[in-house]
Amino acid sequence: MARPRKNEAPDLTQRVSLTVGMIERLTCPTDQKAQAFLRDSEVPGLRVRVTNTGAKSFVFEAKLNRQTIRRTIGDVKTWSIEQARTEARRLAVLLDNGQDPREIERQQQAEKAEREAAEAARAAAAVTEAVTVGEVWAAYLEARRPFWGETHYKDHVKLARAGGEKATRGTRGRGTTIDMPLCPLMGRQLRSLDAPTVEAWAAEQAKTRPTSARLSWRLLKVFLNWCAEQPEYARLLAPKNVAATRKAREVLGKPKVKQDALLREQLPAWFAAVRNIQNQTVAAYLQTALLTGARPGEILVMRWEDLNTQWRGLTIRDKVEGERVIPLTPYVAHLLAALPRRNEWVFASTRTVSLDAKNIRRRERRAHEKGESIQLGEVVQASESGHINEPRSHHGCACTVAGIDGLTLHGLRRSFKSLTEWLDCPAGVVAQIMGHKPSATAEKHYTVRPLDLLRIHHERIEAWILEQAGVQFDTQAEPGKLHAVS
Repeated sequence: MARPRKNEAPDLTQRVSLTVGMIERLTCPTDQKAQAFLRDSEVPGLRVRVTNTGAKSFVFEAKLNRQTIRRTIGDVKTWSIEQARTEARRLAVLLDNGQDPREIERQQQAEKAEREAAEAARAAAAVTEAVTVGEVWAAYLEARRPFWGETHYKDHVKLARAGGEKATRGTRGRGTTIDMPLCPLMGRQLRSLDAPTVEAWAAEQAKTRPTSARLSWRLLKVFLNWCAEQPEYARLLAPKNVAATRKAREVLGKPKVKQDALLREQLPAWFAAVRNIQNQTVAAYLQTALLTGARPGEILVMRWEDLNTQWRGLTIRDKVEGERVIPLTPYVAHLLAALPRRNEWVFASTRTVSLDAKNIRRRERRAHEKGESIQLGEVVQASESGHINEPRSHHGCACTVAGIDGLTLHGLRRSFKSLTEWLDCPAGVVAQIMGHKPSATAEKHYTVRPLDLLRIHHERIEAWILEQAGVQFDTQAEPGKLHAVS
């Protein structure tokens, strides 16, 4: 048979000795299927496949157990003719031995996948074993945040925070913050956390800040319980919670019962000092805190939409129940109505500049030396939230002027409860106003008090406190008009 001319396409019906030129001239006839094959005469089973799009590749085709097996070797641009022939011979040997190349390739891929999975598992285990408490703590906060209140979440962030940040106050002259109680544990590997480590940490923290240490210890216990429920962390922990030991509990001690509260005879001096605070927002905040018995933080986040002047109700964002509605008593309504509407918050921040407690005390000391009148709380610390921060320094200054020692902002809540004892008010009424959970079955399941019933007792409490404080107020007077401030 005569060899085809170099410019002619090879005859697909004949076996030929493959050459580069022949492969280049190979085309797929348009009157046939979508692909065509040129067979090699030197290695049985080796073919060059060409598609109607012009793509060309080496393939191997043979029969095993009366079934046609076709395997693609590779693109003609990548494989040389000799490399393709070598691979075709290898595949032919496998078939002669009764082995299916496809099955062998599947087994190899499966073994490779198993090796990669095992390596990935070993790498993941190594990473998990080296994971620190701080890394898991961050994952814990992210997972649990939807189920927590904002204050509870902030406690977790704050108590694990590292120090070294520049600060102008609260550092006792150091100028930088110190590590918070949980910070020393954050850098440790989770798997290294054991009972002796936690006990030594608790003993060290209890020396300087037992209150914060006790709260941190409680948060740590809950955190470790959560870790024990996560498959990836459970195997790194001991079977028993390493923070829940008697030694750790004993070394941290029990919290002392706080007794700071206003006495009845202290009311005139306290009200006089607080009402003398130049900043109207701070003065209103402190009086509202005392007359509602609410938690300090609950008052801070009060919005104008929480005041229902039509039905004389006040919605409090309750940390226990979510929210509660208490009566909007006449004097409190008068205080709040006189505040300017700067933004959505009732106790809006008034300045963009702030003075810390040290500077406020310095100003007042200089005023004393000059014989000038003391101006309490000339400025209130601004906050990014838009409302004031808890005015502890301003309240402390007012208490100093009034001659009252050790009264905290939470002590005002304690004062409300203590002062109601003079009036023999029902304990359930006072608890409902303050947002305490019912302690008795009848109180929890059978007693329903509408707002009007609470108002009878609450207005009586407010009127009595104002009377004891010597504050003259006409309950029938129209509250101050609300006005907007640009």
